[in-house]
Amino acid sequence: MGHAHLLHRPGDTPAHRLAPQVKVVAALVFVLCVVATPRTAFWAFGVHLALLAGVWVIARVPPGWLAARALIEAPFVVLALLLPFLSGGPTVDVLGVSLSETGLLVGWNILAKGTLGVLTSLTLAATTSPRDLLVGLQRLRVPSMVTTIATLMLRYLEVIVAEAQRMRLARVCRGHNPRFLWQAGATARSVGTLFIRSYERGERVHLAMVSRGWTGRMPETGTPAPTRAWAAGLTPALLAGLAVAGTTLWP
Repeated sequence: MGHAHLLHRPGDTPAHRLAPQVKVVAALVFVLCVVATPRTAFWAFGVHLALLAGVWVIARVPPGWLAARALIEAPFVVLALLLPFLSGGPTVDVLGVSLSETGLLVGWNILAKGTLGVLTSLTLAATTSPRDLLVGLQRLRVPSMVTTIATLMLRYLEVIVAEAQRMRLARVCRGHNPRFLWQAGATARSVGTLFIRSYERGERVHLAMVSRGWTGRMPETGTPAPTRAWAAGLTPALLAGLAVAGTTLWP
């Protein structure tokens, strides 16, 4: 698993030492709480962000590191910004501009929940190595086929990307210019060739694994998480759940 480390920040903090299955469940429950939060409960979203910020402090994850990787949600941000201009219904004036009230709420809902979901995923990835994530899923009794596929995907993703870069360099050295539209056919054929090579590589890897005693399950490592680990790891998620419950009293 030495290749899949782009989103992981090694460290020796309480968040890093927490059992992976606890962190997976905590992240899932936290995201469900975010999704269940009414879009008009603005204070509750502030509570969710504050809880995440507390985890960042404990895990020593810089906000700048998270912000750079959260740019993956840029298309959804653009959609959220366009909705107030494109939606119908009652309007409200903001700085002299007439905006749809429904569009503002829908855009805010997408932006707030999407951002919190991405930040939660990045926090989990930053504090848990890919191998530990797979071990945690196995301890949670996720089907072995899913963990097997995820293991191979994480292990050989960068290998396939490197193979694609070598193929592109070989085409460029032979006069290929991907900027020209009429050369799109060569690019499409290269994608097909890359698929065939990846499939053949997967067959060879699987044969090597079986030859070395692969039984379809990752080897068990470590010990089950104690009760206090579950209590500590689920604390932010439980507080988020209390915030969601509080929205019924203070909408």
